This record gives sequence, C-alpha cells and structure tokens, in this order.
Amino acid sequence: MIVFRYLILLLVGITALGVVRTRDTTCQVLALSFYGLLLAVMFFVFQAPDVALSQIAVGAVALPLMVMLALARMKHSSEQQKKKQEAK
Repeated sequence: MIVFRYLILLLVGITALGVVRTRDTTCQVLALSFYGLLLAVMFFVFQAPDVALSQIAVGAVALPLMVMLALARMKHSSEQQKKKQEAK
C-alpha cells in the first residue's frame, strides 16, 4: 500500500509538470483535467474521500469546462472582430 502512495505522488508530480510544459491550450486543458482526476485518486488513497469528491467535481469537470468555454468565446469574438475590420 505504501508503494501505491509513492506511485500516485510520483504520477501527480509528473502530470503537473506535463500541464505546465504543454503549449497547446486544448491539450493543456485535457492535461489539467487528467491532473484533477489524479489528485482525486490521491486524496482517496490518503483517506480523504470528501475532498476527492470535491476535486472530481471542481478540478476534473468544472474548471476544464470553464476554460474551454472561455477559449471558445475568445476565439468567436476575435473572428467577429476580423470580419468587422474586413468589412471596413
């Protein structure tokens, strides 16, 4: 069991580094979602199931969804600005 704890901590660290090192925003959001899931597993392994459930709801679902929606909105507004500039 102690080996599994060290393994999950190592995976969380590697995934955190992967989130930071990723340059493409879509891939970064997916990596962030996976990082949230690993954090939830880590919390569950360290016997904090209530925190794990909160982490799944916020870190693995809500936060990546909000970031993807914000990116889509920014892309949509920049396309509209380009169309307005071309029309002038």
